[in-house]
Amino acid sequence: MTNTSYPAERTALLLVDPYNDFLSEGGKLYEMIKDTAEQVDLFVNLRAILAKVRSAGVQVFIVPHHRYREGDYEKWQHLSPMQVAAKNSQAFAEGSWGGEWHPEFGPKTGDVIIKEHWAQSGFANTDLDEQLKQHGIQKIILVGMVANTCIESTARYGMELGYHVTLVRDATAAFSAEALHIAHNVNAPMFAHSVLTTSEVIELLPA
Repeated sequence: MTNTSYPAERTALLLVDPYNDFLSEGGKLYEMIKDTAEQVDLFVNLRAILAKVRSAGVQVFIVPHHRYREGDYEKWQHLSPMQVAAKNSQAFAEGSWGGEWHPEFGPKTGDVIIKEHWAQSGFANTDLDEQLKQHGIQKIILVGMVANTCIESTARYGMELGYHVTLVRDATAAFSAEALHIAHNVNAPMFAHSVLTTSEVIELLPA
C-alpha cells in the first residue's frame, strides 16, 4: 500500500485498448486473455475503478491500438513479431465488430480519445503526452490490455516523460499467468511508482 494521493485535477486514468476483440466473448483475442482475466477478476475490477474515477472527477483517457486497415504494413521493412501477428489476425479491424469499443468499457461522454498507437506505447507517435499536459495531469493510472505489452510500454514511456505512474495489478490481463506475474512483480518495480490493487486505488481516490 502507498500513501500517495491522487488529486482529481492532476490524475488521469488511462484505459488501454477497450476493444471487443479483447474484452468480449467471441473476440479474436478474448480466449488468449480469458484465463488471467478470470484469475484477477478483471471485469469486476474494471467496472469498479471506472465508476470510481468518473464519480471522483478524474479524467479518463482512452488509449487505443491501431485498428487494422487493408494494406497496413505492406511496405514496412521491420515489422515486430506482434505486428506480424496483428497483420495475420487483423485484430481490431476497422469496420469490424472486434474493432468496435466494448459496449461497457468503451469511451463515455467526456472521455478523451487518444490517437491510435501502432505498436505498444500509447505515447509513441500519438497525442497522449500533449493531451495529458493540456489537461494538467501529473499522475497516470493504467488499466486495460495487455499487462506486459501496451500497459508496460506506455507506463515506461510515461515515467521517462516525468509522470507519476501507477499500475493496477487486477485491472489488466495478459496472454499467460507468467507474463502477468513478470509484468507486475519483476519489471514494474524498475519503473512504476506504485503497483496497487483496484481496491487500494479506490481507497486513495477522492471521495
